[in-house]
Amino acid sequence: MCGISCPPLESSTIPDVGSSKPRCASADLQALRWYAAYTRSRHEKCVSRQLEGKFFEHFLPTYESLHRWNDRNAVVSLPLFPNYLFVRIRLADRMQVLTVSGVVALVGVHGHPSPIPDEEIETLRTCFARRIKMEPHPYLAVGRRVRVIRGPFAEAEGILLRRKGRFRLLLSINLIARSVAVEVDANDVAPA
Repeated sequence: MCGISCPPLESSTIPDVGSSKPRCASADLQALRWYAAYTRSRHEKCVSRQLEGKFFEHFLPTYESLHRWNDRNAVVSLPLFPNYLFVRIRLADRMQVLTVSGVVALVGVHGHPSPIPDEEIETLRTCFARRIKMEPHPYLAVGRRVRVIRGPFAEAEGILLRRKGRFRLLLSINLIARSVAVEVDANDVAPA
C-alpha cells in the first residue's frame, strides 16, 4: 500500500463499467491488452504502487517540472497524463483493477473498456526508457480551430491541417472567401 490515504469513492459515483456485459468474444477476454485506468485526482502514483503490489503490468509515464514556491524551487515528477495510467490486463480481470483504491473506471465506450493499441503504449515506453524529454500538450486534432501562441503569427486563429506529415494553419479571410495555408510547429499552437 502507499503512504497516501486513498479512500474508495462512494459506489454511486463509480461508473458501472465492471458489471456491464462485454460485447466481445471469449478470446478477447483472455488476451492481454492495454487499457487506460481513470483515477481520482492526484492518485496516479498511489494506484501505480497498489497495482505493482498486485503484480499487474502497468505504466505511469511521468515528466519532471520545476515548481517554484516562495521559499524554494523543486523539481517534481508529475504524471504525463493527469488522472490516467495504463494497465495491461485480460478484460476478464478488470474487476481486480477496478477495486484498487483510487481507480474510478477503465476508459471505454458505453460502459465497455476499450483497449489501446500496443504500438501507442510502446512508443510512449520507448521515449520514456530513452529519457526523451516529454511534457503535456493540448490534444490537437486536424480540422480543429487553433490559436498560434508564439512566433510571427502569434494570436492568429485558424484551422489546423496536416499535409505531408507537417502541420499547417489555415488562415481565412471570410469577407473575400479566401484562405491561405501557413506551416506551423505543433508546439506553437493551442486549442482556440
